[in-house]
Amino acid sequence: MNTIAERSLNQPLGGNQMPRFAGDATMMRLPGQESAEGLDACFVGIPMDIGTSNRAGTRFGPRAIRAESSMLRPFNMATGAAPFSHMQVADIGDVAINTFDLKKTVDIITRAYGGILDCGAVPLTLGGDHTLTYPVLRAIAAKHGPVALIHVDAHADTNDVMFGEKIAHGTPFRRAVEDGLLINNKVFQIGLRGTGYAPDDFDWGRNQGFSVVPAEECWHKSLSPLMADIRARIGDAPVYLTYDIDSLDPAFAPGTGTVEIGGLTTIQGLEIVRGCAGLNLVGGDLVEVSPPYDPSGNTALIGANLLYEMLCVLPGASSQ
Repeated sequence: MNTIAERSLNQPLGGNQMPRFAGDATMMRLPGQESAEGLDACFVGIPMDIGTSNRAGTRFGPRAIRAESSMLRPFNMATGAAPFSHMQVADIGDVAINTFDLKKTVDIITRAYGGILDCGAVPLTLGGDHTLTYPVLRAIAAKHGPVALIHVDAHADTNDVMFGEKIAHGTPFRRAVEDGLLINNKVFQIGLRGTGYAPDDFDWGRNQGFSVVPAEECWHKSLSPLMADIRARIGDAPVYLTYDIDSLDPAFAPGTGTVEIGGLTTIQGLEIVRGCAGLNLVGGDLVEVSPPYDPSGNTALIGANLLYEMLCVLPGASSQ
């Protein structure tokens, strides 16, 4: 373990050292390296949209998130977290997917994350469509065993098939259950909403033991009490956080492929991620940012901020 003095070289490039519109295009303008060796945590991109069913464009998500992250600074003024003073963190680039073959891509992702986890680093993923969470969870479970899951989304993503295919961005959590990757009674789906095909569309997860919190139960309230309850129920189990940007109302995050009205606010999004502090978080992702539908860049900016907040709640990210 390096001393804090040695870790001071691990800071993101500051705005007074190089203009924020310049410099290396890494997450938060952090150092970049080819592998996760020697890191406590890493940012990694999965630039894919071959699992999407409607509007494409999430293959450009990691690049846009990195670009907007140039505005972020190293110290979390709200929580006091200073992750770069306590952890070695870098951007290790993108997984080289096979953009013509989704099934091969799933295996490529699992192998890549197996390597990251073998280095002892906690991966934080810039997506990419939500298909990617399934192969990441395969690698996570191979390392840690079945995990608790906090899944923030407008959609349950528990379809059995999409157009006859078992693997797509609407199926990852059905596949994860079938593969025994999750601790089912420690799975929490937050923000589900919108129209469906049948009254029981969100019930498959409930029948497996998931706790489902529809968006309507979140309206006009703080989600800090919900997160306190979730922390108590998860306890010390390893937990993975997957955050679909379409969980947010399209007033905040229009740049995504499958928008639904009546979503969460950015304040509630911060409450959810900050509410993970104290959990044994072993990985996280931010998915479904689609820059072609994000003319202001605000969706990618929100994604970058939420990924930074994930870093701030990792074990060891703060001296507090």
